[in-house]
This record gives sequence, structure tokens and C-alpha cells, in this order.
Amino acid sequence: MLLVCRFTTSPDLLARARTALELLTAAPGCLGGEFGRSVDEPDRWVLTVRFASVDAYRRALSPFPVREHVVPLLSEALADEPATFEALVTAEGGTATTHRSLLA
Repeated sequence: MLLVCRFTTSPDLLARARTALELLTAAPGCLGGEFGRSVDEPDRWVLTVRFASVDAYRRALSPFPVREHVVPLLSEALADEPATFEALVTAEGGTATTHRSLLA
């Protein structure tokens, strides 16, 4: 499962995203995450976090520190597109693997 949230620049966005990544990636089932800036539009940012499953994603949002720090940040994401996706093809070392859809 992939969480993708887009943001526009705010004064404390980088620090808040760093805290969010520290909290989310500490959760069991979180496979990692990144926060980056657009090279074409420097006021646009993206937070991506990978989870082993939808359940791992939902459990990662449950602890109080996450609800205190991460959920408010996610609520400020640009809301004109979906934010959660399932990974159907992953690749590593030049080999791609197709995965069964969770929706099927």
C-alpha cells in the first residue's frame, strides 16, 4: 500500500514531514518513506510512505503521537486527488514483480 500526499510550502512543513516519517516508519509493516520537493515547482512537495498492507497502514495511524502529529499534517495535503494506492508492480535490482490486487 502506498500513501502519496502532495503539499504546498508552509514555514514548518519540512520539520513536520520529518516527524511524520519518523513516526510512521517506526510502525510495524511500514516499508519506508520519503519527503521531497518538485524540481519544476519548488513550492510543491510530496510525502510518500510504503506499507506492507492496508492493515499495516491503518495500524500505523492509531498511536496517539501519530494522531497528534501526522494526522493534522495529512489533513493539510492537497485534496484534489486520491492519496492511497495499492502497488501492483514493484521492482528491485532490474526485476519487476506483479502483485495481485487487493480489490480483486
